[in-house]
Amino acid sequence: MWDALMRCIIPIVAAIVTVIAIAAGWFWPLLITVPTLAIAVYDWFQSSWTITRNFPVAGRIRWMALALRPFIRAYAVEDDTHGTPYSYAARQLIRARAHGLSDTIPFGTELELYEDPHHWICHSMAPEAEPDLSPRVTVGNEQCSKPYSASILNISAMSFGALSANAVRAMNIGAREGGFYQDTGEGGLSRYHLENGGDVVWELGSGYFGARDKDGHFDPEMFRDKTANDAVKMTEIKVSQGAKPGHGGMLPGPKVTPEIAEVRGVRVYENCLSPRGHSSFSTPAQMLEFAAQMRDLSGGKPVGIKFCVGQPHEPFALVKAMLTTGIYPDFIVIDGAEGGTGAAPLELADWVGMPLWDGLVLMRNALVGAGVKKHVRLAASGKVFSGMGIAHNLALGADWCNAARAFMMSVGCIQAQRCHTGTCPTGVTTQDKWRQRALVPEEQGLHAARFHKKTLEALADIVAACGFKHPSDLQPHHIMHRIGSHDAIPLDKLHTFLPEGILLDEPDSTMFADWWRAASSDSFRPVEDLVKLRARAS
Repeated sequence: MWDALMRCIIPIVAAIVTVIAIAAGWFWPLLITVPTLAIAVYDWFQSSWTITRNFPVAGRIRWMALALRPFIRAYAVEDDTHGTPYSYAARQLIRARAHGLSDTIPFGTELELYEDPHHWICHSMAPEAEPDLSPRVTVGNEQCSKPYSASILNISAMSFGALSANAVRAMNIGAREGGFYQDTGEGGLSRYHLENGGDVVWELGSGYFGARDKDGHFDPEMFRDKTANDAVKMTEIKVSQGAKPGHGGMLPGPKVTPEIAEVRGVRVYENCLSPRGHSSFSTPAQMLEFAAQMRDLSGGKPVGIKFCVGQPHEPFALVKAMLTTGIYPDFIVIDGAEGGTGAAPLELADWVGMPLWDGLVLMRNALVGAGVKKHVRLAASGKVFSGMGIAHNLALGADWCNAARAFMMSVGCIQAQRCHTGTCPTGVTTQDKWRQRALVPEEQGLHAARFHKKTLEALADIVAACGFKHPSDLQPHHIMHRIGSHDAIPLDKLHTFLPEGILLDEPDSTMFADWWRAASSDSFRPVEDLVKLRARAS
């Protein structure tokens, strides 16, 4: 009750003053309190803005404070510091697109072209007249019987429990309306993922939530039954998450409601921990065998593996396992260390794991260098929110991108950074029914779909300017990166991009020779100490 009073303190005070003013015959206080009450009533019942729906009138004070800040349009550069929140400009861009507001700007760029670092994409004198406004990519190799046509931009992994029921609903409605998919995160496949008809990718982490036995191990029969649902288009093994790789997930006890406990198969109101590693496999080859089992149990639907790159020899161990077992996952998602929407230990968020661009290029080189890229699609996940961000990732080798916090913001998140406390003011990351009231799924779902549509239109403008119809035509040399006050080089000079099959034919001719020799399909550990390998080579 007290919490509800605090959220409405300004309307309550206005109401009290209004009553007193009317009773006393005062005129001037009514000029303030009556409009305030009218705004409060409007805010309470409107469904477009989550913050003012939960905090009538008071939420507008936040807007006033934000309006006083300079609007620096730096959203084209998606290389924010490790783990930091999105910039004000990025939030404004997402908000504008989600709400159908104009994102057109006057007076040209405000970016300093000679700042270090900076990058830009090279346009063509012969632009494409009709670019693809809704580009898609087919996911599913020859070992898959039910390939899926995925959008270039989708909702990254976020669990029910970390997200509220209304947030999950809203994003699923957005996925349905916009023609893209929603990744469940490792928290299990809930009814909120299924009731609105949007495409779903079911992610299984080390806790196997939603498909686990009483001891916490993978339950094949439960998995088979749930993946039979037509809404489940693909499944995914989560090995690690960018925000806290090698740590395992944790949902605080207060957020483990009876409903969430049922979905996950855990105890009510106790901290829900997923182990650091999987119990179903311990080697790269075993991981691929587990992926093949998941694909078979799902009836032939595509299966993928998601991880944040850590020790550089491990992507090469994974492709060696593909060569030795003959098993190819249908896709791999690289999660950048700068990504992650949930709470994480500070040191892990800031210092553990490889940033997206580096990890993406390394995995691309492992797949292409070993000659297996034709079997495996590659996706990128990590602070993606603009057409330029998508274009950059695709130029580096990704086939599509996933975004988490951008879609959170599209449905009302204001980055209050109270996700782990259960007191999210906009209803996005709380299980408090009162706070969830702020988020109306039918309204916010359309915002998510609109953000997706406008972002892909922005991507199409970039692709057309480069002279292409589909963003898959983008290559590393189409993007320039400034490396100093006087020098800029294309990405294919900044990063190494291996030719097809060179790791099979001439591994010693590449800069990855040590990592290739250290990698084994039988172990995630290096087969020989890298220091010894380098000493021998020298």
